[in-house]
Amino acid sequence: MTPTARDYSLVGRDSELAEQNGLVAADWYSVDIDRKEIKRLMRRSDSPAIRDTLIWLGLLLVSGAGGAYFWGTWWCVPFFLVYGVLYGSSSDSRWHESGHGTAFKTRWMNSALYYFSSFLILREPTIWLWSHTRHHTDTIIVGRDPEIATPRPPDIKAMLLNIFALVSTWKTIKALFLHAGGKLTPNEATFVPESERSKVYWIARLYIAILLGVVLVCIATGSILPAMLVGLPSLYGGFMAIYFGLTQHSGLAEDVLDHRLNSRTVYMNPIFRFLYWNMNYHIEHHMFPMVPFHALPQLHEAIKHDCPEPYPSSIAAYREIIPTLLRQLKEPGFFVRRTLPNGAEPVPHNPGAVFQTSS
Repeated sequence: MTPTARDYSLVGRDSELAEQNGLVAADWYSVDIDRKEIKRLMRRSDSPAIRDTLIWLGLLLVSGAGGAYFWGTWWCVPFFLVYGVLYGSSSDSRWHESGHGTAFKTRWMNSALYYFSSFLILREPTIWLWSHTRHHTDTIIVGRDPEIATPRPPDIKAMLLNIFALVSTWKTIKALFLHAGGKLTPNEATFVPESERSKVYWIARLYIAILLGVVLVCIATGSILPAMLVGLPSLYGGFMAIYFGLTQHSGLAEDVLDHRLNSRTVYMNPIFRFLYWNMNYHIEHHMFPMVPFHALPQLHEAIKHDCPEPYPSSIAAYREIIPTLLRQLKEPGFFVRRTLPNGAEPVPHNPGAVFQTSS
């Protein structure tokens, strides 16, 4: 067990310790792969993302129209279930990939998808762009990574409420009003550059205006149907986002400079992979973040000889995650130690190994 509780804020004790121990913007291990091969895999293309985005938008339109048409009857439920998942869950992976600038080859297409999907999932685009940059620079480094979903010990109540994005949405609403007033939190101030902060403030004001507009339309029409189409799907359709997201890093090692030890690759069925845009290949994505989503399966084949055995399904991953999180309630120092295959490159020396406790 850890002798003292970890400080997951970005302005506390563990942030200073991470820097002292060489964990900040450090050199990470990556599989040795032929330069020509990685350049081929990093090649961007508009076609796969245009195809998938048109399918996604088409399904959003059809399911939303169906839900509105059958509003007031039980027939609207399956339509809104599909609409909610596409809106409140699948937008997460679209936000993520376009934020990396790798979804499309054409820059404006990435920007358009990024801002659209950011609103759907109720994420402020500028805040999350810089937050995610830090996440990749200092992945699961305590005191540095603002996107650690399951600190130790985990907050199980918050995780359960977030099945319907209740905690994250409440935090977003408070943040929107803070940002609209021209302020950042102390954590945000550590990763959002001064030059970008005016964008944060104006976009927050725009988000508030849109959401208030939806509320006014609901009042004027005497129906919550407008909110069922804009806003509420982030809540009632967000359950797949957390289902996918918790498989990425939960229960794995902290403060290691090897993505093989703090990230999971999980095999998923074609529907899940469409919704999640291949982010189930998460070791691969973190090790080579500029490889587009459509090339991640090929990257997986190229480096899997040096990586832990992939989980055969999301259910198999959760058979490990759930008991681990429950054990961490009493033993915060416990974590899953990933096993490398025979012949894999050994784990490099980790300057932050002092933080790792026995499992």
